[in-house]
Parts: sequence; C-alpha cells; structure tokens
Amino acid sequence: MADFALARTPGEIRRAIEADWPSILVVSDGAIDLPGTFTGRLVAVPPKYDYLSDGDVIGFDHASRKFRTLYRRNSVHNSFLVTERCNNYCLMCSQPPKDVDDRWILGEIKESLPLIDRATRALTFTGGETLSDWEDFIAVLKECRDRLPATAIQVLTNGRAFSDSRIVDAWKDIGHPNLMAAIPVYASVDHVHDHVVQAKGAFDETILGILKLKDRGQRVEIRVVLHALTALIIEDTGRWLARNLPFVDHVALMGLENTGFAIANDAMLWMDPVDYGDGLARAVDHLSAAGVNVSVYNLPKCVLPKSVWPHALQSISDWKNGFVEECDRCDAKTTCSGFFTTGRPRFSRGVHAITAQRDELTTLAD
Repeated sequence: MADFALARTPGEIRRAIEADWPSILVVSDGAIDLPGTFTGRLVAVPPKYDYLSDGDVIGFDHASRKFRTLYRRNSVHNSFLVTERCNNYCLMCSQPPKDVDDRWILGEIKESLPLIDRATRALTFTGGETLSDWEDFIAVLKECRDRLPATAIQVLTNGRAFSDSRIVDAWKDIGHPNLMAAIPVYASVDHVHDHVVQAKGAFDETILGILKLKDRGQRVEIRVVLHALTALIIEDTGRWLARNLPFVDHVALMGLENTGFAIANDAMLWMDPVDYGDGLARAVDHLSAAGVNVSVYNLPKCVLPKSVWPHALQSISDWKNGFVEECDRCDAKTTCSGFFTTGRPRFSRGVHAITAQRDELTTLAD
C-alpha cells in the first residue's frame, strides 16, 4: 500500500518531487522528463484516466502491470466486486460467473477500506454472489461498520444464503446502522424465477431468506429486472409483492442492461419498454397503494407512462451512463436515467425529447 502524488503537468511533477513524494502517478500521453535525482516510483497512465483525482483508490497488479480504479472520492456510484463466483446462472447476468478462486479480492477490499473518505455517502458490494465466502465477507462489513458508520452500505445478493439462520444471525450481528441487502425476485411463481436464475429451488430459498432477514429487523430491497420473461407478468409480480412482502424497505423495478449474458440471450430477453409500460404502471400502483417504497431504475422517462415518472430515478452509474442526440433538446434530461453505454445498448422505439410543445400537442391529440 502506498500514497501517490497525482500529477498532470511538468510543474506538478516537479512540485511532487520537491515535496519528497516517493511515488507519483502521472496522467499524460507525452514523454515524461524526470530529474536524475528522482529515485522513487513513477506510474504513467494515458489521458483516458484523467477522471482520477485526490483521494481515489487504485489497485495495481504488478505481474501484469495493470491497475483498476477501486474507489472514486467524487463519485456517488462506488462499488466493490467481491467475487465472480455464484450459485445462480442468470440468463441476463451482467457479470457472468466464473468458477475461480478469487478470495484474494476480499483481502484487497479490506486494505482499501481505511483509504475511503468517511464522508462517502454510499458504497455497494456486488458479485457474483457476495456471500460465497460469507464469514470473510461479513468481516469486511464489520470493517465498514467501524470505519464508515455514516455510509449507506448496499449488498447485492441473490438472497439464497439467508435461508441459513447462521448467516442471517451473523448479518444481524454486524450492526451497521445503514446496511441493506438488495435481493432479486423475478416473478410471483417459483418456476419462472428459477428459470431466470437457472437454479431449481432458488425461489423458495430466496423468499425464505427475505422473511428471515425481516424477522430479525434487517433492511431489504427487492429488485426485479425487466425483460421479456419478467416484464409480461410485472403487474402480477407487483401485486404479489404488495400482498405478501409489503414490509420490505424498497422495491426497484429495473430496466435491462444489455451486456454479459443478456447479449447472448438477446432474442429471448429483449422487449421494448414501450410494450410493457402499462403493466409496469399498474405494478407501481399496486405497490404504492400497499405503502411500499417503489422506484423505477434504468429506464428513460420518455418510454414510461407519465404516472411512473415520479418513481423513475437517475440510477445508472456515472461511468456507464450516456444520452443520445435526441436527449439534447429534452426538458427532462437533468432528471432522467438516460441509457447504459456498456455492452450492446438497445434503444426503445419510443425514445423522444420531452418538451412543453410536444406535451401540448399530445394533450390536443388526446
């Protein structure tokens, strides 16, 4: 572990050397002129890494001479990949699982936590299945409790591990004041959910895990990714959640990120959001009527019914978020989710600029 001075210009490099920095990270595409007296470590990266700033955390792999950005102090979308292993094999997984020994990642995360700004608003842990090595991972979450007590900690998990009471009790004992498990429930019937995650019996384990978490007073978010297998029945799913799990803390209805397995299964999964908008609106109504906090993620407002707009949030991480040319003249751009730029983006036929003039014409047509 080492602190680096961040430099972009010859003057900044000179000042870092004069200040006796032993390590310097230079963002530049040109030649770097160093005085012969400098005996420290210098790492040069191209301008595409110009987003790096003071307080960021990066991980180096000395063998491959590669590095990864682990944490960005000025971002509101910070996440740690915990593992690539998973006991589900979701048809639309954006991070296709690998059967590898990657337990070293948890060690890297533990080393990173002391470097994270205590004022960080939110931090997400994702996978793979984050609870694959549950004892070691819970130790990481306890570090978060001690070092980042004011940070909202969200853990993406398929929830199946929580069917084991030992794991639920260990989770409860973490005691972080703002810890939430985000768990997918893709349908109101077991065989549909199990088919989506490609694991027989997963639905029963997931629902049991959610019930055990809530029985112990833990915070739970339910996530439903919308595609052809789930969107056609989203009203039924929303109604079922409202009736059977109204005590969860949040429900997120999420547009599909067309990357990973979603690309390979495109013919099976792609459905234009325009074609499931009415069912989505009714699902939101069912959940809202039951007092459930519900949000819509990853879908631009222009493809959604107006009744859903108050629930549609800017949810896509800044590093993979973009807009199309049509958005430049849209009045709703500053409050819209926009689009994913990762993978192979798919765009709805309903994409259009929302303007006062267009709304007026639509009203007249109606």
